[in-house]
Amino acid sequence: MLPFAPDAPLLTREHSLVEADAPRARRFEELPSKTDSPGYRPYRVRLTALTPLTPSFVRATFTGPELDRFGTDGLDQRVKLVFPLLGVPGIGISDFGFDDPRTIADGDWYARWRALPDELRNPFRTYTVRAVRPGAGQVDVDLVRHPTAPGTSAGPAARWLAQARVGDELVLIGPDAGSIHSAIGIDWQPGDARELLLAGDETAAPAICSVLEQLPADRRATAFIEVPDSRDALPIAVAPDQHRITWLPREGRPTGALLEPAVRAWLTRHPETFATGLASAPQRINEVDVDSELLWESPGRLDGDGFYAWLAGEAGVIKSLRRLLVSETGIDRRRVAFMGYWRLGKAEAQ
Repeated sequence: MLPFAPDAPLLTREHSLVEADAPRARRFEELPSKTDSPGYRPYRVRLTALTPLTPSFVRATFTGPELDRFGTDGLDQRVKLVFPLLGVPGIGISDFGFDDPRTIADGDWYARWRALPDELRNPFRTYTVRAVRPGAGQVDVDLVRHPTAPGTSAGPAARWLAQARVGDELVLIGPDAGSIHSAIGIDWQPGDARELLLAGDETAAPAICSVLEQLPADRRATAFIEVPDSRDALPIAVAPDQHRITWLPREGRPTGALLEPAVRAWLTRHPETFATGLASAPQRINEVDVDSELLWESPGRLDGDGFYAWLAGEAGVIKSLRRLLVSETGIDRRRVAFMGYWRLGKAEAQ
């Protein structure tokens, strides 16, 4: 067990809970011929199940008539859920071409969405797909239940989740398996790296779980996942002893209070793990104002093996982790992907 303060409860496992029947994604060879069409497109979907996983996580299962062509590249691929608005007729989502074949084929849905009046422009939020079952036309998305702070109003995702019912319709923006660009939105690009570090908060947990499940059998990863509650450790379908996964329950502490110390302690104890990832010269990183700028740097596919790190979560915390790995430790920034998924106190940019 890692040497953390005694008042920081840990859930450390050499492997996670195994779901023997966890769905596995189709591979490229099994997909139909791909075309040079837009990689992302809207899908009209219906909620078929809302399954509580832990106190903080709930799994939404969607089905739709065209989800048989939903992309299965997986890993940390981003998708978006478009949430309904009161006062908009029908399913509560303004028409931005999600039912129009020409708009979908041309990729003009986003421009149509942007052109909507403010009061009719439905909000969307970004998630990671947890499972795709093309044959059944189903997609699973794990969502986080965020408590609403006193004096603030719930966001669109929290409002929807509080009143969601099986049968509700939404629009899901996701990859098109028929496009040669279906893998866009994937930031996990380790190449042949064999020493892997993943770290993030609860918003990154579904992506980390997905990546771990899809790693080749000869890869070994260390993962630190900070979550609100000690009961929030999610099941991950990985082989016993393949990875070292540490869940860090905050239990009321501020976001990031456990994640950065955990990563720092690991770096101190295991310098041999990232020795192959050190830069040959000092590096300069641009300071990012996370209150006004997006913190997001995803290097292209890594050449060669060695060390690779993937960091995602609250932007202020990820900025500190970037400084720790790149500036303090000297890890080559080309071997570190860091994504500010959200910023404390701010809504997601649309």
